[in-house]
Amino acid sequence: MYRAPVSEIAFALKIVAGMKEAMDAGTFPALSEDLVDAVLEEAGKFASDRIAPLNSTGDETGSQIRDAVVTTPEGWKETYKAWSESGWNAIAAPEAYGGQELGSMMALAASEMWNSASMAWALCPLLTVGAIEALDKHGSEELKDRFLARIVSGEWTGTMNLTEPQAGTDLAALKTRAEPREDGTYRIFGQKIFITYGEHDMTDNICHLVLARLPDAPAGTRGISLFLVPKFMVGDDGTLGERNDVFCQSIEHKLGIHASPTCVMIYGDGFEHSGVGTGAIGYLIGEENRGLNCMFTMMNNARLNVGIQGVAIAEAAYQHALAYAHERKQGKAPGYAGDGMSPIVEHPDVMRNLLTMKSMIRAARGICYSCAHALDMAKAAQGDEKKHWTERANLLTPIAKAFSTDIGCEVASIGVQVHGGMGFIEETGAAQFLRDARINPIYEGTNGVQAIDLVTRKLPLSDGEAVFGYIEELRGIAESVRGANHPEFGETADRLNAALDDVEDATKWMLSALKDGKVSEALAGATPYLRLFGLAAGGAYLAKAGLSGPREEHAVMARFFADNFLGETAGLKVTATEGAQSLLSARRLLETG
Repeated sequence: MYRAPVSEIAFALKIVAGMKEAMDAGTFPALSEDLVDAVLEEAGKFASDRIAPLNSTGDETGSQIRDAVVTTPEGWKETYKAWSESGWNAIAAPEAYGGQELGSMMALAASEMWNSASMAWALCPLLTVGAIEALDKHGSEELKDRFLARIVSGEWTGTMNLTEPQAGTDLAALKTRAEPREDGTYRIFGQKIFITYGEHDMTDNICHLVLARLPDAPAGTRGISLFLVPKFMVGDDGTLGERNDVFCQSIEHKLGIHASPTCVMIYGDGFEHSGVGTGAIGYLIGEENRGLNCMFTMMNNARLNVGIQGVAIAEAAYQHALAYAHERKQGKAPGYAGDGMSPIVEHPDVMRNLLTMKSMIRAARGICYSCAHALDMAKAAQGDEKKHWTERANLLTPIAKAFSTDIGCEVASIGVQVHGGMGFIEETGAAQFLRDARINPIYEGTNGVQAIDLVTRKLPLSDGEAVFGYIEELRGIAESVRGANHPEFGETADRLNAALDDVEDATKWMLSALKDGKVSEALAGATPYLRLFGLAAGGAYLAKAGLSGPREEHAVMARFFADNFLGETAGLKVTATEGAQSLLSARRLLETG
């Protein structure tokens, strides 16, 4: 059973990501070490004691639909009610609407624990948090006054409705339409798919954020608007009124996250599925034809939160595998002094697997929390400093999302391997982590899209100054390791500097290729480039932990990662910068027929 690693999370927040330094400088006046520790401790207890026991049973029963009504597994609704009443939904929300405004770092740390305990359960509040941010930043005062406090409290939940059967990554193809009405509202007609918690029984109302196109809208993404479409209409006094013309047609049968209802939503088709509905009433968020800007506020929040889902599922899989490795006895490991067979944790290959899991988790956690730190610093800063931290958050977001979710899948797969044949049997629970983890590299922008975003949009920020400045900061960590001159680090400083050389060389190549119009060549190497960047940054954060934490743990972990994984960066640099010709010339091998 999962137990929240509260001390590890606190260390990553305070020391690795930089929260303590910022608190000491007075940057986050709402936070203190005592408050941070207390919040993390209570979040850990709730995750371990209340949410984690629901995980396997929820996976077995899943959410069910009957007559457009979705029922979540036993215990789901009651646990959500206790969770929201404890104030967890409001941890980073605006104070004006009942939130606590404790910042992105605190919210992300709590989110890691919810997702480790049960990713399927935690998906509901994850989407709600994004809806809060989009509505707070772009909604009218009237709209916020009517809806936001109830969403912040968790009394109502939020969803994100982008995808349609013909419009996935390419939102320019979406067909859902919005017809303006004389009273300032809109009638929404269309179908959305893959809508997480689009329908459920955990709250009285669900507030859907829906992308749709106006009749006279420009073509492409410039003609998309964003609307809030409630399941139940809301009166001026906040009371629920009549049912809106939106319903769940079906829920998907999925590889994993079985308890999370992934819905096909129908807008404006009539309550009896007659096809003659009056349209679902929606309220415009932001300006007409500027909906994608509003939605990206929500998506960027979701991308970092999906990144922490990768860390979370990896942590749960690691704990499960570690416990099994101590219990399971097979053979006799070299040097084992006990009688009979040794626990498999004593075998060097199993040690390698478990340490790979642990080091990768810590590397990805460092990247995610550093991204959240940049968001909090940007919010607190002004002028050039605000620009610096905003660009840092923008740079790290695709790396946090893609690298961490890839790690989630890899670690969960290793967890199955540690279990051996029993890992392939559902009863042991190892397989669920792998099944659940597999969605993370796909949704909220596939990891290939994240790599494209990193190369084409984030590397050119401030003409490359943002990325090269970040690389120099990571080099500073490597030089601090060298200056520490502690034998526990081994060759970490040299290996980390070599990896950062590879990042810098590949970055220069990418920027040069883009400048010369070689976009296909740059995109061909984007995914290995992101992996290269993630390994180097993750290695740097492990080294930073080694400089500040107990060296018998953190420095040894940094050395293990450097010795075993930073050597991959040289090959990834070659693939990122020289692999385009072979890839593009091999295109003909993919022809059908």
